[in-house]
Amino acid sequence: MQASPLNHVRLSMLALVMFLPACATAPLVQGFGLSSYDSMKQSDGMLTKSRLHVNKEQVLAAKTIKIVPTVFSSTVSPKLSNEQREVVANAINRSLCVNLSDRFKVVTLHEAADLTVRAAVTQATETDEIAAGVSAAASLGMNFVNVNVPVPVPRVPIGLGNLSIEAEAVNPSGQQQASMLWGRGATAFFSSPKASKASDAYDLAYEFSNDFSELLSKGESPFGDGINLPTLPSWQKINSTMGLAPKYAACEDYGRAPGVVGMVGEQLGLPPEWTDSGAKPAQ
Repeated sequence: MQASPLNHVRLSMLALVMFLPACATAPLVQGFGLSSYDSMKQSDGMLTKSRLHVNKEQVLAAKTIKIVPTVFSSTVSPKLSNEQREVVANAINRSLCVNLSDRFKVVTLHEAADLTVRAAVTQATETDEIAAGVSAAASLGMNFVNVNVPVPVPRVPIGLGNLSIEAEAVNPSGQQQASMLWGRGATAFFSSPKASKASDAYDLAYEFSNDFSELLSKGESPFGDGINLPTLPSWQKINSTMGLAPKYAACEDYGRAPGVVGMVGEQLGLPPEWTDSGAKPAQ
């Protein structure tokens, strides 16, 4: 009896997964941009490595916040283009702004705020474009296979990217109230492949923003006992994800999420630099 296309896909992907690592390593790469690293303690999630520190009482007392544009220098990831670094850095800015809007009033850089957030990418390993493209094509092809239930297709576990970021929140006097050194790698099972060297760094930018925003919103580690369970997003977050106007005008500086265009692009494996318009042009 001839094997079905579905079985061919299953067997091929299973063979790859058995003999190759299913996730990229997640090194914690410390930079030089934080005002202090002394009080940070290890706090890891299931897929994430981190060291962090937070003054819970001071953070929870804060009402307003502003976000300094993320630093992402060419020396950190020379194989990414300037355009790719810009789209990743802006994804961090935008998602931080949207996530923090649930808990804080986000103001512009020219206004006074209880907390100021600063972040810098300290390492970004590029994604293998060919392997990601093959994975995207395989996933798309499964839509045309006659099966009764959706079948998830893991990525080819070759050339998975990773991202390491450091960030802090300081008060008006410049005293650090929270800090995080964060690292995570893409996985064969939970990362969406796109034909771009910046693919995994772009997706992981949102994961970092979720974790750092939770640290500031709750005043405690987002990982708890090591299991970081997802929570239901707020309506303003859903609207922003769909490309609608953000809750606070300050977030408009980082442009709007790609919305439906981004979702379709992700299904087709298109590079994020094609579907994400990036930051709003400076006036």
